[in-house]
Amino acid sequence: MKRHFEILDGLRGTAALLVVVFHLFEAFNPAYAINPLRHAYLAVDFFFLLSGFVVGYAYDARWPALRVRDFFRLRLVRLHPMVLLAVALGLGCYWLDPYVDHQSISTRYLVVVGALGALLLPAPPLPNHYGETHSLNGPCWSLFQEYLANIVYALVGPRLGPRALAAAVGVAAMALVAAAVRHGHLQGGWGWDTFWMAPVRVAFPFFAGLLVFRRGWRLRLRWAYPLLSLGLLALFAAPAFQPAAYYEAFCVVVLFPLVVATGAGTYTAGRLGALCRFSGRLSYPLYLVHYPFIYIFTHWVAATRPTLAQAAPVMAGLLVFFLALAWAALRFYDEPVRAWLSARTRRAAPAAA
Repeated sequence: MKRHFEILDGLRGTAALLVVVFHLFEAFNPAYAINPLRHAYLAVDFFFLLSGFVVGYAYDARWPALRVRDFFRLRLVRLHPMVLLAVALGLGCYWLDPYVDHQSISTRYLVVVGALGALLLPAPPLPNHYGETHSLNGPCWSLFQEYLANIVYALVGPRLGPRALAAAVGVAAMALVAAAVRHGHLQGGWGWDTFWMAPVRVAFPFFAGLLVFRRGWRLRLRWAYPLLSLGLLALFAAPAFQPAAYYEAFCVVVLFPLVVATGAGTYTAGRLGALCRFSGRLSYPLYLVHYPFIYIFTHWVAATRPTLAQAAPVMAGLLVFFLALAWAALRFYDEPVRAWLSARTRRAAPAAA
């Protein structure tokens, strides 16, 4: 039986929780310097690095027996059910948002945006949103990049030797640093105005994660899960550097691979291991279900102009709601649907052969 990396699961959950808190504070006041987790958008880069490691661990040994189309089918079964729910929530929250006027678009336009969203394709912007490439549920931009990275992995990854992979990761690192310096920070890729940053942000961390796995880089640290979680918190809450380019590039290029290598090299069990596994299971739905409600919260803030003391109970209540909704989505939708699709895939495989 293959080993399960509980600490990496736990760290994925930690990063997802921190990015949700970041979005809540960002909705209250978008000013970079005021947000206590001002660098937490780097959680996306951390997710990409974890994905590269996990994809390599799960699939590297299965090539060439595993066909490319079967790899794509497996990844779609794993990822796409939650994408569809995320888009459905985005449509509902957009249409029912009580804090803005009726959205000044036609039903046909919204249907087109919804259809593109269901396919995880970039869509036209929506009024009262922020010019995102995935305008019904902003975080879906990173899933689109994840899909692209998986396609590249399936087509060329199995044939990349150690030196070629290391060279590709080195080039991607230089591109990421250059993009950060040009833009001033790494908060980009999600909107049409910074769409060029999206492939740059995914290329280095995804294939660096693959490199960490293939090279067997492992570090050990006692109490790794709580200490590394606190480390992520500290990195995301670092001072408001102006510009933040070099700090954020250093986090992604140097520190995040070390965090993943340490999480992969350290074992945990018992209650802490169970907490890590549950946190990891919850992270993906949490990341995708919360943001449609962030739009509504943002519009509530704009309409009522509360103080932070007045908004804090609402923010805390929303965080609890997001966690409960993510658990319900996982328990009653995502896991049953994936189990059903996996069973159908297994039954169809002999017939296809």
